[in-house]
Amino acid sequence: MSPAQNFPKPTFDNPELIRDGCYINGIWDNKSKDYYEVNDPASGEVIARLPDQDPSIVDTAVDAAYDAFKSYKNTNPRQRSQWLLNMYNLMIANKEDLAKIISWENGKALADSRGEVSYSASYFQWYSEEAPRIYGATIQPSNPTNRVITERQPVGVCGIICPWNFPSAMITRKAAAALAAGCTVVIKPDHSTPLSALALAYLSEKAGFPKGCVNVVLGSKNTPKIGLKLCESKKVKKVTFTGSTSVGKILMKQSSSTLKKLSLELGGNAPFIVFEDADLEESVAQVISCKFRGLGQTCVCANRIYVHSKIIDKFSSLLAEKVKQFTIGPGLDEKSTHGCLINTKSVEKVQQHKMDAVDKGAKVIIEGGPIPDLGENFYAPCILSHVPNDAIVAKEETFGPLCPIFKFDTTEEVVQYANDTEFGLAAYVFSKNVDTLFTVAEALETGMVSCNTGLFSDASVPFGGVKESGFGREGSLYGIEDYTIVKTINFGSLPKRL
Repeated sequence: MSPAQNFPKPTFDNPELIRDGCYINGIWDNKSKDYYEVNDPASGEVIARLPDQDPSIVDTAVDAAYDAFKSYKNTNPRQRSQWLLNMYNLMIANKEDLAKIISWENGKALADSRGEVSYSASYFQWYSEEAPRIYGATIQPSNPTNRVITERQPVGVCGIICPWNFPSAMITRKAAAALAAGCTVVIKPDHSTPLSALALAYLSEKAGFPKGCVNVVLGSKNTPKIGLKLCESKKVKKVTFTGSTSVGKILMKQSSSTLKKLSLELGGNAPFIVFEDADLEESVAQVISCKFRGLGQTCVCANRIYVHSKIIDKFSSLLAEKVKQFTIGPGLDEKSTHGCLINTKSVEKVQQHKMDAVDKGAKVIIEGGPIPDLGENFYAPCILSHVPNDAIVAKEETFGPLCPIFKFDTTEEVVQYANDTEFGLAAYVFSKNVDTLFTVAEALETGMVSCNTGLFSDASVPFGGVKESGFGREGSLYGIEDYTIVKTINFGSLPKRL
């Protein structure tokens, strides 16, 4: 890929953030029989050579986390709060380096990466505040001489399996809640983007977390076996995963042998509904934010844009004007507004969805497509209008910069279209009529509905889906509950009340 020599290369203020091995029980280890290469998706260049570890490494990491849990679960919540806050401060202090790492291994634009680091760090801040606020209840049972209290206890060792599209945030959203609750963690990052996970492990050590509380295992060809190990281990009491529905189903089946607790944030197919009375300029701006963040490689990005038939042409025209202002380029280039896709398989999928819709009658507003002069993973955004409902993109998540616009006429019609999918993660509704917003929001079969805004992710907001988009909630006051169990303690034979 000849353009690579002209692509920017990162320099780091804190080169210690770049690690070359796994992190288990406070020890860095890069020894292995096999190694695999991590590539910059923009240039194709090798940026790291990491151990492709044998699945048995999971046993070592789980044993370390299990031993650490015995004491960590009894630490004072205020102490855990301080370690979490230390982690937040360290991430903010190293924000620019952490952002460069994300762009380097993931390919997204630096502006997106900086936003991800701030978002990632916010979970440590949020759960530093939640750690001392894990409450139980007092219950009066039917027997007047009995009293019942409940308390939330940490579930135990948690296996965290993360995707490549948010290599920092998908870890912190899980690990911060787990550590706040008193759990210890074993993290398996995606083999494409492990450097962010290792940088976080390095910072966790500096933050003061005891040895064994945070562990990171690595692997490429052995990833399925590593996942199986985490699911079948009797010492692992919870597995949390963000990724595809197909893999989520496999992990759920594998976890059945130990009946462990699960949180699954899986595939999406988000509808973005624009009613006739919506603020057109604002709707277009929010589509830009929602659809093209990370070049469309997010689970909550708009996959199907439904626009009222009376405004679909004007909406499409306004959107095209904005998209034409994008600058596609290497993520580490400050001039780039949008980076590249993660690999050639992603490029092929976007192209397949595009050609299928066009072949079925969709109108091309912006052609878009591959940009071979930049590199094999670069793809310019494509906008299609009047997309038919039998197009593949109506049923499948594209995970790329294809923007398909469908028309609708009635509220009942568009709700039916929006719900006609096995997925139910996020949805977006735009209207000036509060009755419309409430009616449609309550009718949509998704775990999250965002009204008149395309960006809603925040540490304070419960994040999760329904149907085949998974179960469990991350973030907010609810997020910590998924890392606890409710214990009931019954006191009997007490004196009658005076």
